[in-house]
Amino acid sequence: MSTSTASMTQQTASADIRAQYGPKLVTPLPGPNAQRIVADDDRLISPSYTRSYPMVAKRGRGIRVEDVDGNEFLDFAAGIAVTSTGHCHPEVVKAIQDQAAELIHMSGTDFYYESLVTISERLSAIAPMKGPHRFYYGNSGAEAVECALKIARYHTGRQHVIAFFGAFHGRTMGALSLTASKPQQRRRFAPLVPGVTHVRYPYEYRGCGDSQEEKDAFALECARYIEDRLFKTTLPPEEVAAIFIEPIQGEGGYVVAPTIFMQELRRICDKYGILLVADEVQSGAGRTGKWWAIQHTGVEPDIVCSAKGIASGMPLGICMTKAHVMDWKPGSHASTFGGNPVAIAAALATMDILDREAIANAEKIGNLMLERLRTWTSKYGIVGDVRGRGLMIGVEIVKNQHSKEVAGAWRDRIVELAFERGLLILGCGETSIRLAPPLVLNEHEATIALDIFEESIAIVEAEQGK
Repeated sequence: MSTSTASMTQQTASADIRAQYGPKLVTPLPGPNAQRIVADDDRLISPSYTRSYPMVAKRGRGIRVEDVDGNEFLDFAAGIAVTSTGHCHPEVVKAIQDQAAELIHMSGTDFYYESLVTISERLSAIAPMKGPHRFYYGNSGAEAVECALKIARYHTGRQHVIAFFGAFHGRTMGALSLTASKPQQRRRFAPLVPGVTHVRYPYEYRGCGDSQEEKDAFALECARYIEDRLFKTTLPPEEVAAIFIEPIQGEGGYVVAPTIFMQELRRICDKYGILLVADEVQSGAGRTGKWWAIQHTGVEPDIVCSAKGIASGMPLGICMTKAHVMDWKPGSHASTFGGNPVAIAAALATMDILDREAIANAEKIGNLMLERLRTWTSKYGIVGDVRGRGLMIGVEIVKNQHSKEVAGAWRDRIVELAFERGLLILGCGETSIRLAPPLVLNEHEATIALDIFEESIAIVEAEQGK
């Protein structure tokens, strides 16, 4: 075992290392300035926003975020998997500043930007499907999904689409119609866009036994339900435009789709002329140690949706397709701000950093973290499952490892304890915690974060008398 690996499989951060790389808390949390701002926020801001704890950010550098009271945290949420190159990476900042001094907006839907061509050529070179390709630019992941939904219907002339339980594709009406993550996200917004059918996602931990044979059978059953049940009873396959799939479900719990399942989806799509849409909004841009999470399966999609980490925090949503799929006419779809020159400049700088170092680092540090995290299922009775790829890692908290009973309140308590100790993490799914730090994370920062995370789990386990 290498020295670096050993340092990640134990709680080993020394006092000196923690002093240099760890959180720095100078006030009780929340501090007085944070308390004031949270109170004003409660009065003025939409109550639809979800906040897990009173963290009021002021500035960020790398994986560190400082709040309005001078407390410094390790950010293992990365602005919801957005700040892929860390907060305010100097190369990204310079690209933004340089572009803002030249041209901020002209509207690429009515005029032309050279940078739209430049980034499209860059994306085409790393696309997870054979070219040629075409690209549409919006401002968010939801907009990329809306584009994919519209282009799938336009190109195929078909009205129905298939998505999965546990999916999160966004909150605009088309994307929301595909989303099936939490009932509150859909409550009182009906009628939604018609023609969407949801089926079971292959959530192995909650669907089958532990042997590989059982896992493969379960994954195939989930995929074949589409062909063997839906297509034979209620959903004519010749009327299905697309299947939308997150190669790793995000809000659904950081659940990884098995390779055999993805291969079966591709077979079904090919057989019936259906488009396979990979929603890589959260899992793409190098987070899993490859440019796209679907590349781990060897399956080629027809459409890819990207956003979040592709521009390190600037608003950019991208829908890329095989060129023949994006065959709509002028006026069919557009976005005033989509492909904004400043956002494109940030994305190009981000891609440079990801190519040069951050994707490889995500694979390396992610593997080391997973090695340590996977020992926790034998150390802690409330840790039911650890899963993920690269720096997209989910840890499932349960009341009992045998019954797998969900423990949402315990999960939330762990998140709160981590915040109190200077680590920013977030829940996902019904009872899981996500680890999605910037991809420039180093081993010392990862070790300290896991120390804090483990301490928080141990406290909750002790509180429950486990």
